Amino acid sequence: MRGLFANKFVLGGLVLLALGAQFGLATISHPVVLAAGHQTRLLRQAPVTTAIRACPSPGSPGGGGVAIIASPAGTGPASAGRAVVTRLSAAGRAAAGVPLATLTRPGVLTRTAITTATARSGRVPPGSQTAAGGKVLAGPSRGGVVVQATGSMARALAVEQTGAGGLPTARCDSPGTDFWFVGPGPHSVASMQLYLMNTDDQPADAEVDIFTDTGPLLASTDTGITVPAHGLLVQSLAKLVHGSRVVGLHVRTSVGRLVAALRESKSASEPGAWLPASQPPATSLIIPGLPASAGTRELYVAVPGTDNAQIRLTAVTAKGSYRPTGGSAIDLPGGSAGTVPLPSLGGVAAAVKVSSNVPITAAMLAPGGPPGAPGVFTAATAPIEQQGVIADNLSRASYTGTLVLSAPRGAARVRITEDGTPPRVIAILPKHTAVVRLHRPAGPAGRSPFAVVITPLAGSGPVYAGRVLAHGSTVESIFPVLSTLTAVPLPPARDSLATVLP
Repeated sequence: MRGLFANKFVLGGLVLLALGAQFGLATISHPVVLAAGHQTRLLRQAPVTTAIRACPSPGSPGGGGVAIIASPAGTGPASAGRAVVTRLSAAGRAAAGVPLATLTRPGVLTRTAITTATARSGRVPPGSQTAAGGKVLAGPSRGGVVVQATGSMARALAVEQTGAGGLPTARCDSPGTDFWFVGPGPHSVASMQLYLMNTDDQPADAEVDIFTDTGPLLASTDTGITVPAHGLLVQSLAKLVHGSRVVGLHVRTSVGRLVAALRESKSASEPGAWLPASQPPATSLIIPGLPASAGTRELYVAVPGTDNAQIRLTAVTAKGSYRPTGGSAIDLPGGSAGTVPLPSLGGVAAAVKVSSNVPITAAMLAPGGPPGAPGVFTAATAPIEQQGVIADNLSRASYTGTLVLSAPRGAARVRITEDGTPPRVIAILPKHTAVVRLHRPAGPAGRSPFAVVITPLAGSGPVYAGRVLAHGSTVESIFPVLSTLTAVPLPPARDSLATVLP
């Protein structure tokens, strides 16, 4: 009996402690959100007030720059803001460099030319280490830039880099601790360059795990890469994975944050293509934006775990969903990467759902791309939340831009807003894809690049999108559309003992 009463007092004390802790946490993280079971009502969101994007190659030989746009000031609390463009360097520096441009007009697409960096900025820091048993050396790098935005210029910030002739070449990503890429290996490309960009004031330490069609690299793991503050290092990986047909890369940091970018080319003298970063490994992925152009598609998959993967595909098209492989599973061993040709998807605009019994990551290749590119790439991505922004869409008569919008589950409705044209609402049937041609602005503005905003409407099912840019019958690029947030949901405080106690 004495133990029972003691337990009751202990339990009562824990309940009081939990309630006190919960009210304390709620006070700190105001406002309060109370939940019953799994039903949570979010009372508030925090507006985005800072954002960072890093671009690996504007300003490289051949010319180029960056295209920048933020959400119009009217979409959130009024506040002054600016976006500052500065250069990265191989040697790094204690703080951000001299501004190359400063932008203060949200809602206005601005293209900023970036001149080629000086040779000094491309020098490797003294004592720069090799990695992977001495097989990989951080080489010279010139041209990377950082866009640091605050206030109204940070909300829904979208930045893309452009190459010679103003063609958009890649999206500029946010810093993080984890990046995944998968694509062709040196069997079909001569150059594989991994760009590591540090946008912060402290050095970052990175490690690169590599998977190939023959398994993981065990004896020469690419480790111990130190990227200086506000620095950019480039690693050439072709020799490390010599002869591989498929390569999967996992870039992760043990200290600090980075932005990782991967360029592949059939020749070191040609621009090649930038591979979009893929979603982290999961058992269900969606690869959006496959164009209705001719030619065989190739699926590239990395299986990072030790267990073998059984993979099934579902194509989500304008005529509905079907299994392009006839329903049979694709088997890949754990710790490896592989490719699967999909000729039946040639000429079909689609998204592809990739399902697996173990976590995997994946990307898709279609014919096309700039000189030296093995093709054009799209990769597994998340559905659009709040809105997705494509900053740089060409208005030239010889180029066409289309959106490939897919609703792999329930019906979806989105609003498409283009500069200078009335918004359009597009309905997508469940398990279908819709193709929407972009409209150039009328009048003099029709000769200038324009931005596009995709906004899922209330009650819409998940929407996945890709922007396809084509020159005649040749697809130049595919940009999977990512979410660009104006506000971040605040985490709820729950009325549960498990919220406070371990």
